[in-house]
Amino acid sequence: MKIAVLNQKGGSGKTTVSIHLAHAFSMIGYRVLLVDTDPQGSTRDWAAARNGEAPFSVIGLDRPILHKELPKLAQGYDFVFIDGAPRVSDLTRSAIMAVDFVLVPVQPSPLDVWAVHEVVELVQEATIYKPDLTAAFLINRKIANTALGREVTEVLGEYPFPVLKAQISQRVAFAECLNIGSTVLEAAPKSAASDEVRAVVEEILEAREETNHGRS
Repeated sequence: MKIAVLNQKGGSGKTTVSIHLAHAFSMIGYRVLLVDTDPQGSTRDWAAARNGEAPFSVIGLDRPILHKELPKLAQGYDFVFIDGAPRVSDLTRSAIMAVDFVLVPVQPSPLDVWAVHEVVELVQEATIYKPDLTAAFLINRKIANTALGREVTEVLGEYPFPVLKAQISQRVAFAECLNIGSTVLEAAPKSAASDEVRAVVEEILEAREETNHGRS
Protein backbone atom coordinates (compact mmCIF):
# COMPACT_ATOMS: atom_id res chain seq x y z
CA MET A 1 0.00 0.00 0.00
CA LYS A 2 1.27 3.46 -0.91
CA ILE A 3 0.23 6.41 1.27
CA ALA A 4 0.92 10.10 0.71
CA VAL A 5 0.78 12.44 3.71
CA LEU A 6 -0.16 15.78 2.17
CA ASN A 7 -1.24 19.26 3.15
CA GLN A 8 -0.25 22.48 1.46
CA LYS A 9 -0.14 24.39 4.76
CA GLY A 10 3.14 24.51 6.62
CA GLY A 11 3.04 23.32 10.21
CA SER A 12 0.34 20.70 9.68
CA GLY A 13 2.68 18.00 10.96
CA LYS A 14 3.21 16.02 7.76
CA THR A 15 6.75 14.97 8.65
CA THR A 16 5.89 14.03 12.23
CA VAL A 17 2.94 11.92 11.05
CA SER A 18 4.92 10.32 8.21
CA ILE A 19 7.85 9.28 10.40
CA HIS A 20 5.70 7.96 13.23
CA LEU A 21 3.42 5.98 10.94
CA ALA A 22 6.37 4.53 9.04
CA HIS A 23 7.97 3.47 12.32
CA ALA A 24 4.74 2.05 13.72
CA PHE A 25 4.15 -0.08 10.64
CA SER A 26 7.75 -1.32 10.67
CA MET A 27 7.41 -2.27 14.36
CA ILE A 28 4.59 -4.69 13.59
CA GLY A 29 6.61 -6.45 10.94
CA TYR A 30 5.92 -4.63 7.68
CA ARG A 31 8.70 -3.67 5.29
CA VAL A 32 8.43 0.11 5.04
CA LEU A 33 9.87 2.78 2.74
CA LEU A 34 9.54 6.49 3.53
CA VAL A 35 10.05 8.89 0.63
CA ASP A 36 10.92 12.48 1.51
CA THR A 37 9.66 14.79 -1.24
CA ASP A 38 10.15 18.02 0.71
CA PRO A 39 13.16 19.94 -0.68
CA GLN A 40 13.99 20.93 2.91
CA GLY A 41 14.74 17.26 3.59
CA SER A 42 13.36 17.12 7.14
CA THR A 43 12.81 13.36 7.06
CA ARG A 44 16.34 12.79 5.78
CA ASP A 45 17.65 15.05 8.55
CA TRP A 46 15.75 12.92 11.07
CA ALA A 47 17.35 9.73 9.72
CA ALA A 48 20.80 11.34 9.82
CA ALA A 49 20.29 12.38 13.46
CA ARG A 50 19.68 8.82 14.62
CA ASN A 51 22.17 6.71 16.48
CA GLY A 52 22.42 3.78 14.09
CA GLU A 53 20.25 2.91 11.12
CA ALA A 54 16.62 3.93 10.79
CA PRO A 55 14.08 1.16 11.45
CA PHE A 56 12.78 1.61 7.90
CA SER A 57 14.21 2.78 4.58
CA VAL A 58 14.38 6.54 3.92
CA ILE A 59 15.10 8.11 0.53
CA GLY A 60 14.75 11.59 -0.92
CA LEU A 61 13.02 12.33 -4.20
CA ASP A 62 11.99 15.96 -4.51
CA ARG A 63 11.26 16.02 -8.22
CA PRO A 64 7.82 15.62 -9.83
CA ILE A 65 8.61 12.20 -11.29
CA LEU A 66 7.48 10.20 -8.28
CA HIS A 67 4.53 8.62 -10.07
CA LYS A 68 6.96 7.26 -12.64
CA GLU A 69 9.71 6.15 -10.25
CA LEU A 70 7.73 4.78 -7.30
CA PRO A 71 6.64 1.44 -8.81
CA LYS A 72 10.31 0.48 -9.14
CA LEU A 73 11.34 1.97 -5.79
CA ALA A 74 8.46 0.28 -3.97
CA GLN A 75 9.44 -3.25 -4.96
CA GLY A 76 10.01 -5.38 -1.88
CA TYR A 77 8.09 -3.09 0.48
CA ASP A 78 4.69 -3.67 2.07
CA PHE A 79 4.01 0.00 2.80
CA VAL A 80 5.37 3.15 1.22
CA PHE A 81 4.83 6.53 2.86
CA ILE A 82 5.41 9.83 1.08
CA ASP A 83 6.18 12.87 3.20
CA GLY A 84 4.67 15.54 0.99
CA ALA A 85 6.12 18.88 -0.02
CA PRO A 86 4.60 22.14 1.27
CA ARG A 87 2.33 24.07 -1.05
CA VAL A 88 0.36 22.66 -3.94
CA SER A 89 2.85 21.98 -6.69
CA ASP A 90 3.84 19.48 -9.36
CA LEU A 91 5.44 17.48 -6.53
CA THR A 92 2.06 17.21 -4.83
CA ARG A 93 0.31 16.16 -8.02
CA SER A 94 2.99 13.55 -8.70
CA ALA A 95 2.67 12.17 -5.15
CA ILE A 96 -1.11 11.84 -5.50
CA MET A 97 -0.76 9.96 -8.77
CA ALA A 98 1.80 7.62 -7.19
CA VAL A 99 -0.31 6.34 -4.27
CA ASP A 100 -3.43 4.40 -3.30
CA PHE A 101 -4.37 6.56 -0.33
CA VAL A 102 -3.92 10.23 0.63
CA LEU A 103 -3.82 11.14 4.32
CA VAL A 104 -4.37 14.84 5.03
CA PRO A 105 -3.27 15.94 8.52
CA VAL A 106 -5.25 18.97 9.69
CA GLN A 107 -4.67 21.09 12.76
CA PRO A 108 -7.86 22.08 14.59
CA SER A 109 -8.05 25.68 13.45
CA PRO A 110 -10.17 27.49 10.85
CA LEU A 111 -7.12 28.51 8.81
CA ASP A 112 -5.98 24.92 8.51
CA VAL A 113 -9.43 23.70 7.51
CA TRP A 114 -9.67 26.33 4.78
CA ALA A 115 -6.21 25.33 3.51
CA VAL A 116 -7.22 21.74 2.69
CA HIS A 117 -9.47 22.83 -0.17
CA GLU A 118 -6.79 22.72 -2.87
CA VAL A 119 -5.52 19.30 -1.83
CA VAL A 120 -9.08 17.97 -1.87
CA GLU A 121 -9.53 19.32 -5.39
CA LEU A 122 -6.29 17.69 -6.56
CA VAL A 123 -7.32 14.33 -5.16
CA GLN A 124 -10.73 14.59 -6.79
CA GLU A 125 -9.11 15.44 -10.13
CA ALA A 126 -6.78 12.46 -9.80
CA THR A 127 -9.70 10.05 -9.31
CA ILE A 128 -10.58 10.61 -12.96
CA TYR A 129 -7.42 8.67 -13.81
CA LYS A 130 -7.28 6.58 -10.60
CA PRO A 131 -10.86 5.67 -9.62
CA ASP A 132 -9.66 3.47 -6.73
CA LEU A 133 -7.78 6.36 -5.07
CA THR A 134 -9.04 7.07 -1.55
CA ALA A 135 -8.31 9.77 1.03
CA ALA A 136 -9.02 10.73 4.64
CA PHE A 137 -8.37 13.56 7.09
CA LEU A 138 -6.39 13.13 10.30
CA ILE A 139 -6.89 15.63 13.12
CA ASN A 140 -3.33 16.40 14.20
CA ARG A 141 -1.95 18.52 17.04
CA LYS A 142 -5.29 18.49 18.80
CA ILE A 143 -5.27 20.56 21.98
CA ALA A 144 -6.40 18.54 24.97
CA ASN A 145 -9.55 19.49 26.87
CA THR A 146 -10.95 21.66 24.10
CA ALA A 147 -13.86 21.21 21.70
CA LEU A 148 -11.82 22.32 18.70
CA GLY A 149 -11.16 18.79 17.47
CA ARG A 150 -14.86 17.99 17.42
CA GLU A 151 -15.73 21.28 15.74
CA VAL A 152 -13.13 20.80 13.01
CA THR A 153 -14.37 17.25 12.42
CA GLU A 154 -17.86 18.63 11.84
CA VAL A 155 -16.60 21.24 9.35
CA LEU A 156 -14.49 18.67 7.49
CA GLY A 157 -17.63 16.59 7.15
CA GLU A 158 -18.61 18.91 4.31
CA TYR A 159 -15.82 17.41 2.21
CA PRO A 160 -16.14 14.04 0.44
CA PHE A 161 -13.42 12.34 2.51
CA PRO A 162 -13.89 10.74 5.92
CA VAL A 163 -12.19 11.97 9.08
CA LEU A 164 -10.31 9.28 10.97
CA LYS A 165 -11.70 8.55 14.42
CA ALA A 166 -8.15 8.36 15.78
CA GLN A 167 -6.58 11.74 16.49
CA ILE A 168 -3.09 12.90 17.45
CA SER A 169 -2.67 15.51 20.18
CA GLN A 170 -0.25 18.38 20.52
CA ARG A 171 2.57 16.95 22.66
CA VAL A 172 6.09 18.19 23.32
CA ALA A 173 7.29 14.57 23.16
CA PHE A 174 6.82 14.45 19.39
CA ALA A 175 9.16 17.39 18.75
CA GLU A 176 11.73 16.24 21.30
CA CYS A 177 11.95 12.80 19.75
CA LEU A 178 12.27 14.05 16.17
CA ASN A 179 15.17 16.31 17.15
CA ILE A 180 17.26 13.28 18.13
CA GLY A 181 16.19 11.00 15.31
CA SER A 182 13.76 9.01 17.44
CA THR A 183 9.99 8.61 17.83
CA VAL A 184 7.64 8.43 20.78
CA LEU A 185 7.24 4.74 19.97
CA GLU A 186 10.86 4.24 21.01
CA ALA A 187 11.20 6.86 23.71
CA ALA A 188 7.84 6.29 25.42
CA PRO A 189 6.17 3.15 24.02
CA LYS A 190 3.51 3.05 26.77
CA SER A 191 2.61 6.74 26.55
CA ALA A 192 -0.63 8.31 25.38
CA ALA A 193 1.27 9.69 22.36
CA SER A 194 2.28 6.19 21.27
CA ASP A 195 -1.27 4.93 21.81
CA GLU A 196 -2.56 7.68 19.49
CA VAL A 197 -0.12 6.70 16.74
CA ARG A 198 -1.04 3.03 17.03
CA ALA A 199 -4.73 3.91 16.85
CA VAL A 200 -4.14 5.66 13.50
CA VAL A 201 -2.29 2.58 12.25
CA GLU A 202 -5.16 0.29 13.26
CA GLU A 203 -7.68 2.47 11.46
CA ILE A 204 -5.61 2.57 8.27
CA LEU A 205 -5.27 -1.23 8.32
CA GLU A 206 -9.00 -1.63 8.88
CA ALA A 207 -9.73 0.67 5.95
CA ARG A 208 -7.33 -1.30 3.76
CA GLU A 209 -9.06 -4.56 4.67
CA GLU A 210 -12.46 -3.08 3.84
CA THR A 211 -11.17 -1.77 0.51
CA ASN A 212 -9.61 -5.09 -0.41
CA HIS A 213 -12.77 -6.93 0.60
CA GLY A 214 -14.87 -4.60 -1.53
CA ARG A 215 -12.70 -5.25 -4.57
CA SER A 216 -12.73 -9.05 -4.18
